[in-house]
Amino acid sequence: MKIPQFFNAFGIPRRSFLNLAAFTASAFAANRLRAQPAERKPPAGDGKLRIIVFGAHPDDCELSAGGTGAKWSSQGHHVKFVSCTNGDIGHWGMAGGPLARRREAEVKKCAEILGNQSQVLDIHDGELMVTMENRREICRQIREWHADVVISHRPNDYHPDHRYVGVLVMDAAYMVTVPHFCPDVPHLTKNPVFLFAEDEFQRPNPFTPDVVISIDDVVEKKFAAVAALESQFYEGGCNGGPHLVPNPADTAAVAARKKVVREEFGSYFSATANRFRAGLVKQYGKERAEKVKFAESFEVCEYGRKPEIDELKQLFPFFGA
Repeated sequence: MKIPQFFNAFGIPRRSFLNLAAFTASAFAANRLRAQPAERKPPAGDGKLRIIVFGAHPDDCELSAGGTGAKWSSQGHHVKFVSCTNGDIGHWGMAGGPLARRREAEVKKCAEILGNQSQVLDIHDGELMVTMENRREICRQIREWHADVVISHRPNDYHPDHRYVGVLVMDAAYMVTVPHFCPDVPHLTKNPVFLFAEDEFQRPNPFTPDVVISIDDVVEKKFAAVAALESQFYEGGCNGGPHLVPNPADTAAVAARKKVVREEFGSYFSATANRFRAGLVKQYGKERAEKVKFAESFEVCEYGRKPEIDELKQLFPFFGA
């Protein structure tokens, strides 16, 4: 006897069976997504900001907002990085559970360096989709963190996981305030400010920075986070290969490889300061802005709260300082 026939035999309507099946599937999906909870929630009413950053893979948050996150954390504000996939195909020589566990350990180490909390959702790398379950998960994450600021990728990007993180976060940008959406988590009475992290894509519209932050004072922490993400940068991630990884016994070759990685990322981090020097001048003044070597930048998403300059200064308390 098939399951629907079993329910019919006992007079249970088909609609009730379908509702039960949908509820069960949703419960299993939610459990899968939330398999790795955050270590702790920020205390309520302590007067500190709450920032949550969504990245597609275990390294994206650290690259896009690691410096600014470290600045917030150093002032006692509460910062959480959420990797929306587990990164389990992001390496040329290993995959699956072993790689997912390795990458989770890497971002946990980064969190110790940068001062944030870290969570990795149990979704396969390359398989993030715009689904109702995932929209609910993003909404819950924002609500549970009581976020003042939400940062994500933009929805136009080379990688589907990046694009869909952007779409999911934008889809949550209003729904976090709707009481009967995800009613298991209290809705926010004040919509957060939603921001996009920097990218270089031009179509359909280029990234336009509203905030450019000097990270010169914390850049060594960001370099240390890059070094902690060994599978991705020292070993080259999914597009690397064994030719990149020297024999561990060859200390000179190991040092040379680490130097190459640092120089590559030094150029990457300095490109933001050079690209948006005008924004730095506006925020820091000409004399200081000309000395800034490394920066991070963010664009206000029009779907969330639209802050004026005075509120941006409150949300970025090191803004121009």
